Amino acid sequence: MKWVVPRVIPISDPADSRIAPYVQVRERDVAGRGEGFIAEGEVVLRVLLGGGARCRAASLLVAENRLKRVTPLIQGLDDATPVFAASQAVMDAIVGFHIHRGVLAHGLRPADPGTAALLADLPTRAVALALFGVSNHDNIGGIFRNAAAFGAGAVLLDGACCDPLYRKAIRVSVGATLTVPFARLEAGADAIGLLEAAGFAALALSPAGAEPLAGLARPDRVALLLGAEGPGLPPPVLARARTVGIAMAAGWDSLNVAAASAIALHELTRPGLI
Repeated sequence: MKWVVPRVIPISDPADSRIAPYVQVRERDVAGRGEGFIAEGEVVLRVLLGGGARCRAASLLVAENRLKRVTPLIQGLDDATPVFAASQAVMDAIVGFHIHRGVLAHGLRPADPGTAALLADLPTRAVALALFGVSNHDNIGGIFRNAAAFGAGAVLLDGACCDPLYRKAIRVSVGATLTVPFARLEAGADAIGLLEAAGFAALALSPAGAEPLAGLARPDRVALLLGAEGPGLPPPVLARARTVGIAMAAGWDSLNVAAASAIALHELTRPGLI
């Protein structure tokens, strides 16, 4: 295959219909983008255009002063994936704020594989995560970054969790939400039952965990269950899972959920266990 730099399309009018997906990014983030999403920054673009992403870029919008820097990343894109370029002032007018990173991509989200199929595709020895009520985009991004760093094979999210493909969640995850497979639990789904049917032992991380996570004899297939900060995991979930906790200094009983996920995943995947 011949590697080429795709044709760059100059944009001088913020109302140009070709860049409609990028208009008023913050407002569109809140309203949702259907089958699309916006990714921001050179680091995330590197992941999106790399071989490990589960999503593909539909187009790029780049500030003119960033074109030279990102050209090596966009080599190989064909004309079906347009690269739009605008001055910083025009780009700011398009997105509705000063986009200092100067690099955006309109991506197409992958189809949801379904929880059962996603779990079935994991190897015989695997770690998955199941998230309940985690609605903070920083926490979602941090958890996905940790999942990628420690080799977790999948993330399940209940309906109260925020979108991993929200722009800020992607950015905080440094692109991990584009690579780590995830699926939404259907409304009313029996999460513990689905995990058990796929051969996963459910470990519910809680400040009131009945046993310490450190030194745990890890099952081959294990799912780490995490809840929102404050309310934690739903009582029905805690009642059916094996509860574990992270030992802490006197007077402290909890951590930020993303930080807790890093400690727990490190423990579950340390050499000799993964």
